[in-house]
Amino acid sequence: MDFRKIALDSLNHKDGKVPMDFGASSITGVHCSITDKLRDFYGLEKRPAKVIEPYQMLGEIDDELRSILGIATKPILGRYSMMGNELSAWKLWKTPWGQEVLMPQTFAYDEKPEGVYAYPKGDKSVAPSVFMPKKGYFFDSLHRQSCYDEDNPNLADNLEEFKELDSDDINFLKTRVAELNGEHNYLHVAHLPGTALGDIALVPAPFMENPKGIRGVEDWYMMIASNEEFIDKLFAAQCEISIKNLEKLKDVFGDMLDVAVVCGTDFGTQTSTFCSVEKYRRLWLPHYKKLNDWIHKNTSWKTFKHSCGAIECLLESFIDSGFDIINPVQCSATGMDAKLIKNKYGDRITFWGAGVDTQKTLPFESASQVRSQVLERLEIFSKGGGFMFNSIHNVQALTPVENFVAMIDTVKEYNK
Repeated sequence: MDFRKIALDSLNHKDGKVPMDFGASSITGVHCSITDKLRDFYGLEKRPAKVIEPYQMLGEIDDELRSILGIATKPILGRYSMMGNELSAWKLWKTPWGQEVLMPQTFAYDEKPEGVYAYPKGDKSVAPSVFMPKKGYFFDSLHRQSCYDEDNPNLADNLEEFKELDSDDINFLKTRVAELNGEHNYLHVAHLPGTALGDIALVPAPFMENPKGIRGVEDWYMMIASNEEFIDKLFAAQCEISIKNLEKLKDVFGDMLDVAVVCGTDFGTQTSTFCSVEKYRRLWLPHYKKLNDWIHKNTSWKTFKHSCGAIECLLESFIDSGFDIINPVQCSATGMDAKLIKNKYGDRITFWGAGVDTQKTLPFESASQVRSQVLERLEIFSKGGGFMFNSIHNVQALTPVENFVAMIDTVKEYNK
């Protein structure tokens, strides 16, 4: 099956089979404990799950699983994890829940009675940047906010992680592209470095040893509320660096890349938004549009925007920003009625996600209830294309493997 053609047809709003993604990005992935159980379920050789995003403990969807599940996507992994570990060499680690997994070689940690502390870039000479509670299944960033002048914040301090890609970075990505051997049977997806404007998962910089600037979550949101001029200058400077990198990435990826994950910045809560539509259009839209316009002018890549929550009121602005794709389409949030958003926006933006609720249905309800919701979402979102089936954000630990399989089988049956 030519999965890439099926996926591109849908992204171009053509009727046809519904493509499916699991594992192509850090926001459409599967917890490593579930990838392990899937291999067991399908009778594949038992081997440690490779954790390709340690921060969230996401497992690799390898070629065997991709084939069995019928997934249309394949990632082009970047050089570093969100904790700053290079994704090139691996070692065994036993998780707090007893699973043996492969972690990046530079993963460095301390196990204490309360849980696991891990270090940025594996550097134990500095304070740990993330923490996994004893009974947890993924890491959270630790508060490492140092003093700063909130009346006169230093722009350079919050730009220190945004640098032009060097020759080592470029060569690493060239190797990733070469590993694809020129195959075009899958839709290739990559996270672009440095293009996420104010992504709250990245603001604390869990990948940096001693980050300066505004690194506390509360401090960051207060700065957005109180000092738009600073944030605007920061985003503008970030965009300048990003476009220099895009010029290099265009040559590296060429037509092997199909979807560029531009941004993971969340704008929604369960019931509302973090900012007004007016503030979004003042502060974010001009910079996103600059990035997306460059990509559309110079490449064939589709641009991907992630935002959880109740963002219906912002969808028009995301479209005006030049985004082709919105993810994860949290239909359980206020105002995110599936039929409403499909009818109102479905001919102008692709919904990547929406397939099943991961807060309640997939982890806690029965396989038959999973099947029922998946069918309902397929009926709504598949009409006229513009739909990539995925769960609403990453599939979490403790999800019954039978529910995951019921979800997959329902999509396959729908596609006949």
